[in-house]
Amino acid sequence: MPPKLLTYLILALLAASAAAARRHPSPASSAAAGEPVYLWPLPRNFTSGSRTLLVDPDLALDGQGPGGAAAAVAEAFERYRSLVFSPWAHAARNASGGYDVGKLTVVVASADEKLELGVDESYTIYVAAAGGVNSIVGGATIEANTIYGAIRGLETFSQLCVFNYDTKNVEVRHAPWYIEDEPRFAFRGLLLDTSRHFLPVDVIKQVIDSMSFSKLNVLHWHIIDEQSFPLEVPSYPKLWKGSYSKLERYTVEDARDIVRGKGYPKLWPSPKCREPLDVTSNFTFEVISGILSDMRKIFPFGLFHLGGDEVYTGCWNATPHVKQWLHERNMTTKDAYKYFVLKAQEIAINLNWIPVNWEETFNSFKENLNPLTVVHNWLGPGVCPKVVEKGFRCIMSNQGVWYLDHLDVPWQDFYTSEPLAGINNTAQQKLVLGGEVCMWGETADTSDVQQTIWPRAAAAAERMWSQLEAISAQDLETTVLARLHYFRCLLNHRGIAAAPVTNSYARRPPIGPGSCFIQ
Repeated sequence: MPPKLLTYLILALLAASAAAARRHPSPASSAAAGEPVYLWPLPRNFTSGSRTLLVDPDLALDGQGPGGAAAAVAEAFERYRSLVFSPWAHAARNASGGYDVGKLTVVVASADEKLELGVDESYTIYVAAAGGVNSIVGGATIEANTIYGAIRGLETFSQLCVFNYDTKNVEVRHAPWYIEDEPRFAFRGLLLDTSRHFLPVDVIKQVIDSMSFSKLNVLHWHIIDEQSFPLEVPSYPKLWKGSYSKLERYTVEDARDIVRGKGYPKLWPSPKCREPLDVTSNFTFEVISGILSDMRKIFPFGLFHLGGDEVYTGCWNATPHVKQWLHERNMTTKDAYKYFVLKAQEIAINLNWIPVNWEETFNSFKENLNPLTVVHNWLGPGVCPKVVEKGFRCIMSNQGVWYLDHLDVPWQDFYTSEPLAGINNTAQQKLVLGGEVCMWGETADTSDVQQTIWPRAAAAAERMWSQLEAISAQDLETTVLARLHYFRCLLNHRGIAAAPVTNSYARRPPIGPGSCFIQ
């Protein structure tokens, strides 16, 4: 069935069954009197009813449309089915076969699987009982323009499915459901730092899986920094000798697998000046070009973060040959910093990367930055308004509210921080790509990284996905907190070590016995 026709049928059905379903013009409403809608993040619009439907443990996938048969859709369906149903669910199947939802129809309008910033992640869901007036679309249907929208819809559908411990059935409560959803921001990121502490590949994959549960869509993998260089770069194979140990490295194959899902002392100005790199040497920029070229083969995405923050240029003046180079060109160290950043940008752009730089570059020489530059805020509030006013794009990561390693920042601050604060011009608002919560790794490794990320990252995730009017209208201490408790418990059930929500200090374990839903 063509997607447009399907939409018309759904809307016609909603009109016909208005007596059974209650309309929620804003997702801040509840599915039942006094009960929050336990979906995270909140959808854009939805309707719900008063029926409870049983879902068949042998739920079948019916992929339709040009992209409905894509392997990614089938794999995601199997992944979510395993999350929703216990391993023994089939053995406990109702012998009478009296299930309301036995098939999930996924209609995808496009077979294009290209993943890029701004890809369409919108979707609609309809869930109703099989048979009778509610059977026009046959049980449960997800409609999307792309496979990525379909996968977002599968996450929401999985959250509608709740296990009943009394009957041992999976149920969809408050049916029939009609959900129409799309993200507010295209860029909804999580920075993961593996340079301060090595994280095994399986842990990185777990983080990526957990991101999908709250509909975050960008992993900013901060692989290398001053402390370690754990990544294999084929063009310069000595670089990863800068890893902490030979057992704490990422091969090219590791990097490719994650996507699917003390080497060169000549770079230093001197043995006593190892940071920043030698701005006078052509070899420095040859290595940068080699790294970016190799990374282009591994990471098929548009953005590459070139850094540029907290650059201490003092040792350049203390290194004779660099000082001489600056003198010959009548340059200050600030001039050399600009020269370095702009040259790195040029290399990246020539390799079809979109350069991302920390806000210090904008603060220091905004008039010289390439127009393609995406400025990444981190120092504090009020930066994105200045950035977009100059025509640049911006990503918000205000350290005071969206740095996960700041353990004293409560979930409420993550939730209420607004990427568009101070930006009233509609055209300038569109230049804010979104935001990114940052998991810097100085005090996090495999032992505590997940509980440091979650559930506070989920609070920011809803801010970036859901409509501002809906989430701003909610009461933090009742509607939002109850749903965040519930989502944290969902993460725990899915094997994600999310910490209690209301800890006064993030990632601490529970302080005593009690329910997951109120800690």
